[in-house]
Amino acid sequence: MTLNKLILTGVVATLTAAPAFAGSADPAPVDPTPEPVSLAPVAAPWTGGYVGLNLGYADIEAGALDADGGFYGLSAGYDYDLGDWVIGGGIDYDRLDIDLGGNDVESAARLKVRAGYDLGDGLLYGTAGAVRIDVDTLGDDTGYFIGAGYEHRVTDQVSVGGEILYHEVDDFNGSGVDVEATTIAAKVNFRF
Repeated sequence: MTLNKLILTGVVATLTAAPAFAGSADPAPVDPTPEPVSLAPVAAPWTGGYVGLNLGYADIEAGALDADGGFYGLSAGYDYDLGDWVIGGGIDYDRLDIDLGGNDVESAARLKVRAGYDLGDGLLYGTAGAVRIDVDTLGDDTGYFIGAGYEHRVTDQVSVGGEILYHEVDDFNGSGVDVEATTIAAKVNFRF
C-alpha cells in the first residue's frame, strides 16, 4: 500500500468513525418544556360583601348621668378595593341593656360609610355615619358617629378586627338632654 492510499484510508476511517466519538448514533434527547413558575399567593382583594358579629363595651353619658355595659350585634356591608384604598358602606345593629338612671338604653343602629388603607391582609380605616339610639322610656332619636378601626383577614372568607366609635345625639327626642356614647367592639366578618 502506498503512502497516499494509507493517508486516504485513514481520512475515510476517521470521517466515518467520527459519530462514534459523540457517543451514539441515536438522536440527542430533547430538553423538557420548562414548567411555569408559581408565584406566592397574593392577598385577596377587599372587594365584596360581608356579614358579621359584634361584641363590645359601651360608655354612655346623658346630662349628669353616666352608665356603661356590654352589647352584642350584627353587621353587614360591602367594600370596594381601589388598590391602595378601600371604600365601603354598611349597617350595624347592636343590642344593649344599659340602665341610665331609670332609662334603659336598648339598641343602637348605624348606617355607615368607611374608607381605609389596604395593607394586604389588613385594612386600617376611618368610619362615620348616622346612628339611631332607642331608650325604653324616651323613645328613639338620630344623631351621628365617627370612629376608626382595623380589620385583618384570617382567610379569604373570614376577617377579625376591632372598632372604636364616638356617638352624639343632641337634644334627645326633645328632652333637652344631649347623649354621648363611646363604644369599643371586637368584630368577626364572613366575606363573600
